[in-house]
Amino acid sequence: MSPVLQIDGLVKRFGGLVATDAVSLTVAPGEIHALIGPNGAGKSTLINQICGEMRSNGGTIHLAGRDITHLRAAERVSLGLGRTFQITSLLDDMTVRQNLGMAIQARRGGHSRLFDIAASRVKIWEEADEALAGSGLEGSAEHRVADLAHGEKKQLELLMAFALRPKLMLLDEPMAGLGHLESQEMIATLRATRGDAAMLLVEHDMEAVFALADRISVLVYGRIVASGTADEIRANPAVREAYLGEEDA
Repeated sequence: MSPVLQIDGLVKRFGGLVATDAVSLTVAPGEIHALIGPNGAGKSTLINQICGEMRSNGGTIHLAGRDITHLRAAERVSLGLGRTFQITSLLDDMTVRQNLGMAIQARRGGHSRLFDIAASRVKIWEEADEALAGSGLEGSAEHRVADLAHGEKKQLELLMAFALRPKLMLLDEPMAGLGHLESQEMIATLRATRGDAAMLLVEHDMEAVFALADRISVLVYGRIVASGTADEIRANPAVREAYLGEEDA
């Protein structure tokens, strides 16, 4: 099966500094592929190259078989590249379920009064309930967004991004700023969305990485030094030496 994401020889230079140095990796359909590495490894640079916020100096990026290397960020989104920043704000006075419904409606291309059409409304609510099932927000469908905790709002933003049905979701440190319980709830939400889209997960929380990732790639000084399953990465002495658990911003 062809990869959803294929990166070959990707390079980004800032003057004399090489931030990503001939990076190559793939993400298979339905896979959660984690990218880890020490402080200054170049992970955020790589994510910005993939989403089109930063132009590359070399290499290629293919999304679902299509070369997107030179496309603008908006064009990449239209072809199925997702990231949580697409959800710019939540509607605080509406419920969790209603916010999800708005995202689903936006994907369908309808206008805000689509909720008034009975058949469409039923389908939207059914899809919203399916998205909530198994997530950390499953029991909060009728809660107002204004009453949610910070971690719950991050979960909702994630579910709304998945409601747009991307082919690939870029997740840049979704656990950042969360307490232990909130992190566990976010892990549950990501597990619930497994298979909805392939995911490239950049994360400093190694408990979350090992709980979620099908494969892990380790980036050190702009280069992939190892790639494999969680057990293979845990057992790799070069990874233990290079990766000390500190992440770049």
